[in-house]
Amino acid sequence: MNIEFLYYKDCPSHETALHRLLDILEQEEVGDPVQVIEVKTMEQARALRFPGSPTIRIDGKDITTLPEDAVYGLTCRAYYREDGRITPLPPADLIRGALTNAQE
Repeated sequence: MNIEFLYYKDCPSHETALHRLLDILEQEEVGDPVQVIEVKTMEQARALRFPGSPTIRIDGKDITTLPEDAVYGLTCRAYYREDGRITPLPPADLIRGALTNAQE
């Protein structure tokens, strides 16, 4: 499994998000390494199709569906919890669901 963690250092949630990802990988007994990628420039953000920090991709797929008109750049990212509230951290159930889908 190819697991990527992309981040922009000016977004404060990336460290907590990376720890959450690593904890979940350990809990789920996924031993594949995580490629941690710091996105530093707008050009890099566009080339990587980076919708904001933090972004997690498994086998090239974002853990959530992005809109077709997604904007790529150096920005912080928001996620939605199951109850509809917004959070700067990818919810654990979203990460687990993406791992399950990748393993099928």
